[in-house]
Amino acid sequence: MVIKILFTLFLAVSLNAQMLLLDKVRSLVGEETYKQNQAFIRIIFENESHFNTQGRIDVVRVVETLRENGLLTLLFRHPKTLQLTFETNGTPQFFTALMSNTLRDMGYYHYLTDFAQMNNSGYVWRITMESEYATDPAALQRELARRGCSVLDIERKDEAHWRYLIDMSGAHLRLSPLEPGKKVTMKRLVYPRWLDVSNAKKLTLWSLKGNNWYPYIAFYDHDLRLLKLYKRDKRSWQIIMKLPRGCAYVKVADLYSRKNMNAGLSARVQ
Repeated sequence: MVIKILFTLFLAVSLNAQMLLLDKVRSLVGEETYKQNQAFIRIIFENESHFNTQGRIDVVRVVETLRENGLLTLLFRHPKTLQLTFETNGTPQFFTALMSNTLRDMGYYHYLTDFAQMNNSGYVWRITMESEYATDPAALQRELARRGCSVLDIERKDEAHWRYLIDMSGAHLRLSPLEPGKKVTMKRLVYPRWLDVSNAKKLTLWSLKGNNWYPYIAFYDHDLRLLKLYKRDKRSWQIIMKLPRGCAYVKVADLYSRKNMNAGLSARVQ
């Protein structure tokens, strides 16, 4: 009798998990595609445990399986305005910096912030860009994993509007800490440069020949809370600064134009 009850409970849990998985598939491919391919979908998603990670649906694997079986395409018939909404448990400053670096590594340079809001559930950031295809969730997952983050859920509102729920519990910027006493040269600085100074107490920066650098230097803790901001409205060649207590990251930029530091900078910490 006990075995029968346990088997019934196990069957109920399995059926419920299968229904949740199929509901997620339906939301990703749309009602029409789901109905047309329902039998095939049930076959390829029959092994529910294969799409389960730590008690939740591995939605990235679901998307990849749909693509491999021709049920979901990321390509548009013509260029569209792609809208990506990110929701996270992280702080706005940290998340925006982390996602900017992530998107840049994926080849996304030109996008606009369409909406940003902090609420009781976390932080919401929405961007738009002109594109011929939607973002590859697997590629996004790989880049986020390198920064200690993971994709918890994906919602496809339509082919050009996607929503991502991202866990930032173990997030960190993808940087190597500067070694005390070792001078590092950074050439062709097209964007502001982030430095990991978690092992240091003092920072020295040199402007390379060809620059017209007007320093804009921001100091942050591990959660990217701003600790100190240094600005100098004077062309500079060398800056020596004591790092504020708790400083983990430094963002180096120019007060007026990124072109002013295009030739590059050198840095050394102590």
